[in-house]
Amino acid sequence: MDGFLTIKETIANYVTASEAKMKASTGKIFGKAILAGAMIGMGAAVSNVAAHTISDVGVARLAAAVVFPVGLMMVILLGAELFTGDCLAAIGVADKKCSLKDLIRVLITVYLGNFVGAAVLTAMIVLSGQLDYSSGILGAYTIKVAVGKTGISFTRALVSGMLCNILVCAAVLMAGCAKDITGKLWASFFVIMLFVTGGFEHCVANMYYITAGIAAKANSAYAQLAMDQYGFTAEKLASLNVKSFLVNNLLPVTIGNILGGILLLGLPLYYLNRDKAEKKQ
Repeated sequence: MDGFLTIKETIANYVTASEAKMKASTGKIFGKAILAGAMIGMGAAVSNVAAHTISDVGVARLAAAVVFPVGLMMVILLGAELFTGDCLAAIGVADKKCSLKDLIRVLITVYLGNFVGAAVLTAMIVLSGQLDYSSGILGAYTIKVAVGKTGISFTRALVSGMLCNILVCAAVLMAGCAKDITGKLWASFFVIMLFVTGGFEHCVANMYYITAGIAAKANSAYAQLAMDQYGFTAEKLASLNVKSFLVNNLLPVTIGNILGGILLLGLPLYYLNRDKAEKKQ
């Protein structure tokens, strides 16, 4: 088709791209992953700015959702490596163009790189003074977001992560269907807006959201504002820590993202379209 590629053509192209990705050096992949972590973190940071003074939850999520997709747009157009999207590389394994060992190596490298990028972005946001917006309310809101994310159950975090990466991987493939920049941007924008408005959990975004919340909690002024504005007790604030971040949120969300991206979207689409994909190879 003139305006776009079919999903069968896009899947065939993605298999080829996955094969090339597996051959790239670990250092190159890690560097691109750092960039992606910072890009997604930037979208998360500015989404907090957009939402932090809005009391209605639905409107606040919609405001955040209009801003957040810019992070994935940068990842797609600039060729950075994002863990959630890279879960789609499993179709390269299914197509026998990539080994499972290489897939695991790439995903671990990208995950760690994304974490580094998000952490660096967090430090820069804190040092920039952005959390002082609205007389420190943004800092308090950043704590609130992190507390909410570390306070959900394992099952809820797991399933929310699955729903999230169904949409993220759909956005990546839809962007791959587009032949021009405008199509790639619009394809990714609306689907990512859907996941953010829905409140689903994204492990790389949470590498910023929760890390920033922990950093904000260390500021006594922000912590006090969080208690005053949102009714948090000292015990509630204390529940936001590295352990709750890694165990309560990041672990189940990461598992959910993997399951959603690979088992619920990537592989089903591959097998439903494999005849055309095989002919393209």
